[in-house]
Amino acid sequence: MKTINRREFLGLSAVAATTAAGRVFGETTATTTAPVIRRSLRASDTVVLGKTGIKASRLAIGTGSKGGSVQRALGSEGMIKLLRHGFDEGVRWWDAADTYKSHPYVGEAIRQVARDKLVISSKVWSHTRDNVCRSPQDIRADIERFRMELKTDYIDVCLLHCLTDPAWRERMKPAMEVLGEAKQKSQIRAVGCSCHTIEALKAASEEPWIEVILARFNPYAMHMDVKTRDDVPQVAAILEAAHRRGKAIYGMKIVGEGAFKGDQIDESLRFALSKPFIDAFTIGFANQGELDDMIKRIQRVSSGA
Repeated sequence: MKTINRREFLGLSAVAATTAAGRVFGETTATTTAPVIRRSLRASDTVVLGKTGIKASRLAIGTGSKGGSVQRALGSEGMIKLLRHGFDEGVRWWDAADTYKSHPYVGEAIRQVARDKLVISSKVWSHTRDNVCRSPQDIRADIERFRMELKTDYIDVCLLHCLTDPAWRERMKPAMEVLGEAKQKSQIRAVGCSCHTIEALKAASEEPWIEVILARFNPYAMHMDVKTRDDVPQVAAILEAAHRRGKAIYGMKIVGEGAFKGDQIDESLRFALSKPFIDAFTIGFANQGELDDMIKRIQRVSSGA
């Protein structure tokens, strides 16, 4: 993977949260003029995740499509082949979570590659249905179990999973402390969260403890923290502010959890690749052909072909 400076390659328009309408790639979005991607970007490009110092590929292979059922349907051998194929193509970030039930598959694949050339992210469920923080003992046990299932001494990025409560910064302090302890022990390299409401996302953007944010992002507001395209600029403004504070941002639902087809995929990729605050993104694949297609699309779309 080659290391590049994103700003060397992207001609950018400012994202304005107050902009009600703009035309980008024929869709209403946050910007008033279409951003121009000047050079070809690659799925295998190395990006640095905020202030963490972690170097990852621009594309991460997700293991949570439809709750992980898409990847689990591949079986152990199929998922391992998919992950290994991505690694060989330079896509060396694998994104997992406890709720995806993908750890055992990812763990077997980790054994077959150079661990120091790979970034592993996972997510811990930190709260009950009533948004009460789980006990530190339980979360501590989860982290230890994760390392055993993943067959690794450390997890590069560990997130508090699926935060929705606007007040999570106070309520999840015990969980944050446990992840902080694990980081001090070098069991985790960076901490952060994934969010599923715009209120939780805004809180994450303002929380100093957060180093990495996983956010739902596409131009169509499909499976996002807002419901309409006109509201996508609100998400963009929050992520841009978080990025200015030194937080790494990686996107999910870039292709609407598989809902987008053909030109819609290209439009959404252009949208994400043109945003300097999106460092990387994770996409799940059902087979190697889909992964190969995405690798080619990223390069083609970014070059303007």
